[in-house]
Amino acid sequence: MHYYKRDRNICVVGDDAQSIYAFRGATIQNILDFEKDFEKHGIKVFKLEQNYRSTEHIVQTANEVIGYNRRQIKKTIWSDKGDGHKIKLIKAMTDGEEGQRIADNILEQKNRHHLRNSEIAILYRTNAQSRVFEEYLRRYNIAYKIFGGLSFYQRKEVKDMVAYLRLAVNTMDEEALRRVINYPKRGIGKTTLDKISTVAAQLDKPLWECLGRVQLSKRASGAIADFVAMIKSFQKKAEGENAYEAASYIAKRSGIMDELKADNSVEGINRMENVNALLDGVKAFVEDDTIIDTETIADKSLASYLQNIALLTDLDTKEDENSEYVTLMSVHAAKGLEFKSVFVVGMEEKLFPSFMSLESQDGIDEERRLFYVAITRAEQFLTLSYANSRYRYGQMRYNEPSRFLQEVPLERLEEISGARSSFGSNRPGFMDRNTDNGNSNGSSGARVSGNFKKPDRAVSLGIDPKEFKPNAPTEIQAGMKVLHLKFGEGKVLSIDGGSANRIATIFFKNASDPQQRKIMLKFAKLQIIG
Repeated sequence: MHYYKRDRNICVVGDDAQSIYAFRGATIQNILDFEKDFEKHGIKVFKLEQNYRSTEHIVQTANEVIGYNRRQIKKTIWSDKGDGHKIKLIKAMTDGEEGQRIADNILEQKNRHHLRNSEIAILYRTNAQSRVFEEYLRRYNIAYKIFGGLSFYQRKEVKDMVAYLRLAVNTMDEEALRRVINYPKRGIGKTTLDKISTVAAQLDKPLWECLGRVQLSKRASGAIADFVAMIKSFQKKAEGENAYEAASYIAKRSGIMDELKADNSVEGINRMENVNALLDGVKAFVEDDTIIDTETIADKSLASYLQNIALLTDLDTKEDENSEYVTLMSVHAAKGLEFKSVFVVGMEEKLFPSFMSLESQDGIDEERRLFYVAITRAEQFLTLSYANSRYRYGQMRYNEPSRFLQEVPLERLEEISGARSSFGSNRPGFMDRNTDNGNSNGSSGARVSGNFKKPDRAVSLGIDPKEFKPNAPTEIQAGMKVLHLKFGEGKVLSIDGGSANRIATIFFKNASDPQQRKIMLKFAKLQIIG
């Protein structure tokens, strides 16, 4: 909100629908109460209701959504840019599938509508969500940039954690060793490290092999001995456990988690979310039995995981500032910007709206304004997406679609891959706009409770998990019909690879999303049905 004063006249310019900084101490009450506070002074209100950016489908969707907020300055935004394209809705089974479908749609828009990378943006509620989209954009060779921050794998806390993982796999990784030897602080200062480095250079030995060969103070020697013992325990975990079990142990034992938990600032919370997002990515790597972009993953070890993300963590990659980039950013960072195509991702309860906002109606209203901002960044194409499940803190969490998706008019939606199954003719209706939609539990009255249930993929495919009995991987042959708890019924088209690493190409005929997948049989759970 901006104030302009000339003589005795004051002009206030602002948009209550875009007040999204309560977490910084801003309050929407200033603009909502302005007329009341200054009514004795002859207030005049001028509503600027024409949108010069977006097409009608986008503008009217924004109008419909923001209409569910309790307190607002009523206005009806309109556009003369024509109806344009309907809003696309993508439903994915997992956040990994969400990332893949977003990348697919970006390629389609680039090829069919000739959009440049710079005309496309992916908006998310929290910065930690960028990881999966970065991974798929890299795999699809689509250039991107993180607006207002660093790429996921370039963030300090992520680089610190990855350095520990690298050291657990290869103690001769001197770059990783130097990065974490005194993080979190353990009494191994620069002077101590310089002494060890000097001895290593004189003996022409790796730094790791010289950690116990230098005359140091009792305190420094003890710190070095503790560090060496800790890394050896990491090695043992990495050799005997899968990637997630090893990484989870390393995160706790190294002290990184305790270090980050001690910082309760907004930045500290974000750093903690980034490390948890990294661990969730490791968990997904271990649990996902599909193969993407490579047939070289022989196991689910920490070494294989690091090999899988090697291109993403390449510290020597130099970005060409003159190249065209898809923009990735939080919705907060997107305010004031515009793009021909916008993807608003992670539209799930407790993510968008944020779980921290669910305690009060004011919190929900602010999240809805944030969604309004996200919608109105789009000029021509708007795509909304959500995942039925994603890993959170190492556990698979099943998600309800965001309440805000219920508020998007059905007539303005275009379904993709069966997404309408959650929002079709059985989609819950809306409460009357004249009804007081505040309620005791702090959730929006526009949302009819109890309509969304925890999705059970196996049940939805008609599979009884109790009766599901997977066959041994060696029994699976080309031409067989098989059953998978996640993808349903499929036909094995071919099998490639050696006996230890057989990879099956299977066409799954799930009616809502038929597609061909490559699955490593040693990790898959398939039941032969014909």
